[in-house]
Amino acid sequence: MFHLVRLFVESFARLLYSRRDLMVENLLLRQQLAVFKSKNRRLRLAAPDKLFWVLTRRVWAGWKKALIVVTPETVVRWHRAGFRLYWAWLSRHRVRLGRKRIGKQVRDLVFQMLAENPTWRAPRIHGELKMLGFKVSERTISHWIRQAPRNPESAKRWLTFLQNHREAIAAMDFFTVPTLTFGVLYCFFIIAHDHRRILHFNVTRNPTGAWVMQQLREAFPFQSAPQYLIFDRDSEFDPEVVAAVRALGSKPTRTSFQSPWQNGVAERWVGSYRRDLLDHVIAINERHLKRLLAEYVCYYHEDRTHLGLGKETPHQRAVQRRHGSEQVVSRSRLGGLHHRYDLAA
Repeated sequence: MFHLVRLFVESFARLLYSRRDLMVENLLLRQQLAVFKSKNRRLRLAAPDKLFWVLTRRVWAGWKKALIVVTPETVVRWHRAGFRLYWAWLSRHRVRLGRKRIGKQVRDLVFQMLAENPTWRAPRIHGELKMLGFKVSERTISHWIRQAPRNPESAKRWLTFLQNHREAIAAMDFFTVPTLTFGVLYCFFIIAHDHRRILHFNVTRNPTGAWVMQQLREAFPFQSAPQYLIFDRDSEFDPEVVAAVRALGSKPTRTSFQSPWQNGVAERWVGSYRRDLLDHVIAINERHLKRLLAEYVCYYHEDRTHLGLGKETPHQRAVQRRHGSEQVVSRSRLGGLHHRYDLAA
C-alpha cells in the first residue's frame, strides 16, 4: 500500500514538471542505466561519467533527485578534485606576470662577485652589473645574495687561525641541564685548545654577567689568561664581561651569529659530556650536578682518549709496555658507565 501511495505521489509531482526538467531527468536516468549495463562486474564510473555528473550539477538544480548510482556527496567530491586538477594545470601553463626572472648567467655572476669580493653587498654588485649592461633591480640582487652558496674559504681561514694559535686560545661557553624537578641548571666551563683541558667549570641557576666575571677571575689568577678567549653571543657575555676579558690581558673573540662551528672545541666537549654521562643520569640539584661534572672532568683528563689529540688524553696518559702475558685490570669510572684498563703490576 505504501509503495502505491508513493508511486501516485511521484507521478502527480511529475505532472507539475516542465518539459525541460522531464527531458533532463530522462537523460540522467538513461545515462545511469548505461552504466549498469556495462560489462564490469563491479560498478566503476569512468572519467567521462564523472565529468558528466559534475557538469550536470552545475547546470541543473534538480540533479540530486535523479541520482541513483552514487551519493550526491560523491559528485561534490569529484567536483572538488576536478577543481584542484584544473588550477594545478593552470598554474603550470599560465603566462607569468610581473618581472622576468633573471637568467642563470646573472645569478652566476652575482655568486662569483660575492665569492671574489666578500665585503661587497647588493649596491656594489648592482653597480657592476649595470656597467655590464644587465637590467636587474638592486632588490633582486639582495634576494640572490641570501641564496648564494656558502663560501668555504671563510671556514678555512678560521680553521687556519685556530691551528696556528691553539696554544694561546681558550674558549668558554654555557650549556643547560634539566633537573629531576623540571628546573634548569646552567653549566659554565672554559676549555684550552692545545690539549683540550678544562681550565675551570661551575654550575648556577641564575647566570649573570657579574657571575661570569667572577668565574674568569677564579680561572685566570695572576695574569695567567690566554692570549685569545673565544665565546659566542649569549646574553650573559655582556659588554662588562668583554671589558673584564680585556682587563685580564686576553683578546675577546666573538663567534658569528648562528655559527657554533667557530667554537667547535667547546661544542664537541659539551657533546661528549652529554653522551658519556648526562644521557644516562638525572641531575637532582645543583650540588649533585657539580659532583657529576667534577668526576667527569677527572675522567676526561686522566682516562678518556681523544681523536683530536691523536688518541691521547689531555694529561698525556702514559703508554704501558707489555713484557709478557700480564693481566689487564678493569677500573670502573663514572659509577660503572665507563672503565679504564691497565696492566696488572
